[in-house]
Amino acid sequence: MTYLVLKFLITSIIIVAVSEIAKQSSFFGSILASIPLVSVLAITWLYLDTKDVSRVIDLSNGILWLVIPSLTFFIILPVLLKYGISFYISLSFSIVATIISYYSLIKVLNKFGIEI
Repeated sequence: MTYLVLKFLITSIIIVAVSEIAKQSSFFGSILASIPLVSVLAITWLYLDTKDVSRVIDLSNGILWLVIPSLTFFIILPVLLKYGISFYISLSFSIVATIISYYSLIKVLNKFGIEI
């Protein structure tokens, strides 16, 4: 139980740190957020929990492929906001577009025999 609480604390601290740093400097907040900290933490927790390198490989490969559709969010959101569309509508549309991108990429990968 202590280990699970520690995982929550470390992960939460990083998320709070990004948002607090971004208040002072969007550049430094962006750098911290762009580092694949969540992926590194997830891979680390997975390995520590299972000691299974094949699971780490599978997770790493899945993350690699799914970074591509996640970029949809970061392309659409600022464009919509620059056009004056409200934050919540822009955020919602960006999330839906990203979900569609994930679904589409997974379908395409499956046609080529690549399963995530």
